[in-house]
Amino acid sequence: MSDAPARLVEAFRSFGGDDLRDLWVFDHHGYEHLYLREDVSDALESLDVSRFIDNERFGYVTRDTYETLYYADYGYTVRGFDAFEQFRTFVGDHPTGVLAGFDRGTDGRDFAALHDRICALNEEFGGTELFSDPTARDRRP
Repeated sequence: MSDAPARLVEAFRSFGGDDLRDLWVFDHHGYEHLYLREDVSDALESLDVSRFIDNERFGYVTRDTYETLYYADYGYTVRGFDAFEQFRTFVGDHPTGVLAGFDRGTDGRDFAALHDRICALNEEFGGTELFSDPTARDRRP
């Protein structure tokens, strides 16, 4: 794994600790998991991961819509499910999506701080190296 994906995983692990379930990067053409907890991997075996990621790609449209409707820039989305919370953001000029799941916690999480950290990492690496291996895109976990 190159330095950028490893640092991204480190940022998410620092933020969520053992509550981090999974971490994915995706663009218009492919996706890759950077972190996948074993119990989550088992749960995903019965799912079509490509459909799951395709659904997240709708966020490109949502992001553009928000950018035109609001007076502030779109940052990130957090969705709550009965067993976990899901965070999604886009970074870069030709955006790369970043998607992560966390076990539901009893304390609130500062997702804005996580978003700021991701943006800082993206700037540090020029937004070009978030995929650890571009040839491995569209891999199933």
